[in-house]
Amino acid sequence: MTERICCMVMRINIDCNGCYRKVRRALLDMKELETHLIEKKQCRVSVCGRFVPRDVAIKIRKKTNRRVEILEIQEFSVNDEQTHEEKPLMITSNTWNLESNQTHIETCVACI
Repeated sequence: MTERICCMVMRINIDCNGCYRKVRRALLDMKELETHLIEKKQCRVSVCGRFVPRDVAIKIRKKTNRRVEILEIQEFSVNDEQTHEEKPLMITSNTWNLESNQTHIETCVACI
């Protein structure tokens, strides 16, 4: 069986900073994930690594108690006889909102 590298985009409702922290903590605890991107405004989470997409979605659901919807899955096979070249694995949205939003947001009902 060949090893698979997966990239997955999910929709997770991120209503407040508490929800964001729950999702971020759950992603950081998963050793199989190499990178992640949380798009708070679009309620989208992108992850890359060596994993089974369904298993990761279930783990996030259990750890955060949030509904997880898989939007897109990309799988890449890695062959032993080929040299591993650095290729872009995932294209996310072209709007990166990296600014810090320090405004006070009320905690949602799910985080109380």
